[in-house]
Amino acid sequence: MLVEEAPNSRGIGRTFGRGGPRMVIHRPEEFYARIGRDGLIGFGEAYLTGARDTDDPAGFLTVPAARIATLIPESLQRARAVVTHRTPHHHRSTEANSRANIAHHYDLSNELFALFLDETLSYSSALFTTAFVAGPDGPDHLVATEPEATDNGSDFAEARARKIERLLDEAGVTEGSRVPEIGTGWGELAIRAARRGAHVHSITLSVEQLELAEQRVADAGFADHVTIELLDYRALSAPEFAAAYDAIVSVEMIEAVGHEFWGTYFRTIDHALAPGGRVAIRAITMPHDRMLATRGTQTWINKYVFPGGFLPSVRVIDEITAQQTSLRRTGILELGSHYAETLRRWDERFLAQRDAVIALGFDDAFMRMWHFYLEYSRAGFASGYINVQQITLVKEDVR
Repeated sequence: MLVEEAPNSRGIGRTFGRGGPRMVIHRPEEFYARIGRDGLIGFGEAYLTGARDTDDPAGFLTVPAARIATLIPESLQRARAVVTHRTPHHHRSTEANSRANIAHHYDLSNELFALFLDETLSYSSALFTTAFVAGPDGPDHLVATEPEATDNGSDFAEARARKIERLLDEAGVTEGSRVPEIGTGWGELAIRAARRGAHVHSITLSVEQLELAEQRVADAGFADHVTIELLDYRALSAPEFAAAYDAIVSVEMIEAVGHEFWGTYFRTIDHALAPGGRVAIRAITMPHDRMLATRGTQTWINKYVFPGGFLPSVRVIDEITAQQTSLRRTGILELGSHYAETLRRWDERFLAQRDAVIALGFDDAFMRMWHFYLEYSRAGFASGYINVQQITLVKEDVR
């Protein structure tokens, strides 16, 4: 990558790097002050203020993201806890805080999300036409190969539907299935489950999503098969929900749970699932060593986009379910490259809708922040620093 400093008042500028994605530092004093004060959060903020710029944020960020574990010498990494910001107490995903954390992102505006998502309003990665190859852990570990080159038309919605249908297949959702959905989104998964004849209890903490999801469910003709409630997932641990469900689905909800509550999340699922029942979740994950190194710290994405969020590793999911529940993993599909492509399309659509975004009451600073969020996330998936998994678990019958 290439870093260029704009000339200072004496006409002196500097260039670093050997080529590749390019970043221009317009205001060096501000840029270095932000990094010195706030580290990686400051690096992100320097983009929001225009102190630095790049024509290809994802391309530039992919380079350091691919080497993040070794970019800083190990001796200095030990000082991380001293120099990084810790998660603010009011962002911890307790029952008291979770509603506000979710509202910060998902209650921005249904109209905003509709501008860059496809007609399914599915806010997670598509599963494009692809082949699956065996992963490193045997036949139950699959990896989706790079998505095939397709256009940006109807195939995008089809790819999002393919993702949902596979998840429902993995959970074993069929006619008469009793299914809670932990994290409603805008109702697409609930509609598709109901179309199979399932009875869906979908829960969310987003008021905006609940209202639109209920409308979409009713318009699709499935109001008698789908109930949507404003409810914390922990409510499913109540006695009346014991073994009440045949299958459980949850799409990219665990990322909002917080590392302190992953055990609570899986114990709640275990409690609510009937023996022999199946669970299918989608989880954005990170390598176990990076998870341990960053646990409890605040990042730019926490501060501006997802307060209280933190990504688990596959290993920690396996450890928690094995030690604290009767759930056992039976399958996994990783499809990080498909998320990178999904984010590329979302960002392209978002930038093309600038006038419509401004008309909703958002400003140029928001445009820049949201663009950076999408590109920041895309770089994580493109580099392999983060991944996304469809994970299938079965509840062992221990009677």
